[in-house]
Amino acid sequence: MNALEESDTKLSPRLMRRAELRRLKLASANDAEPKAACVARPRADSAEIEELYRALDRVRPDTHPRTAQLLEGGKRRMGQKLIEEASEVAFEGLRHRARGVVRESADLIYHLVVLWRECGVASDEVFEEMRERAKLLGIAEKLPKQPKG
Repeated sequence: MNALEESDTKLSPRLMRRAELRRLKLASANDAEPKAACVARPRADSAEIEELYRALDRVRPDTHPRTAQLLEGGKRRMGQKLIEEASEVAFEGLRHRARGVVRESADLIYHLVVLWRECGVASDEVFEEMRERAKLLGIAEKLPKQPKG
């Protein structure tokens, strides 16, 4: 069992309560975005991720208290937040709420970059891994499991 699997026992009930509360909210007409609007936007690149990664070095409790608190919480807290945000992306997707998926995905990426930095992982390493997978498989999907033996 790894550290993330041994996460705080309060995490799962808290996520379930939040999910139940959010299920009661109704989706608005503005929540979904037309597909044409998504296609018309310029493509984002890794510049935003790189800027966030660099900005984490400048975080101070007086300027960015929430991020400072997250950084002080260590890998366990960062892992818990990453799990929480991933589940929120999934819940929004299950509700067919495109705008919610966008918002929660931004939160997920933020927490992922914070954990990368804490672990000493550069985004270039992650993107290189994705390129290698694409070369092998034609898409940057998860690698097949190796047979045990």
